[in-house]
Amino acid sequence: MTDAAAASQPPEESRFHAFRQAEDLVARRRPLDALKALQPLLETETDKPSVHLLAGRAYFHSAQLRRAEQAFTRVLELDPTDHYARFILGRTLQRLGRFVEALAQMRMASAMNPVPEYLEAISEVKAHIALRDS
Repeated sequence: MTDAAAASQPPEESRFHAFRQAEDLVARRRPLDALKALQPLLETETDKPSVHLLAGRAYFHSAQLRRAEQAFTRVLELDPTDHYARFILGRTLQRLGRFVEALAQMRMASAMNPVPEYLEAISEVKAHIALRDS
């Protein structure tokens, strides 16, 4: 869809299109382009966890880790039960070298949804902490 066609859509359809475009761009490993597509939504949809989660993923994949942390924290303010947001916040904190904080988030995510990926990440972070403390 062209920019002109998107502009002629009703605002709700335009927002939906921007969100789907950003999702596609993140999936295709183009996080900076995804953030451009999401920018209008970040300004108008401040209370939508899905928008902040997608922005957080784009920030994470573009190594903007402080911004990713802020986005995932906002998701959890809006929806404290989002296990994936907790997990990816843990991964973000891990990349920032904040292993104890990362472990706490990952443990909560795993308690909510004990999938193998979360359990493996917990083991990985525990190993980092053990190496650091030895």
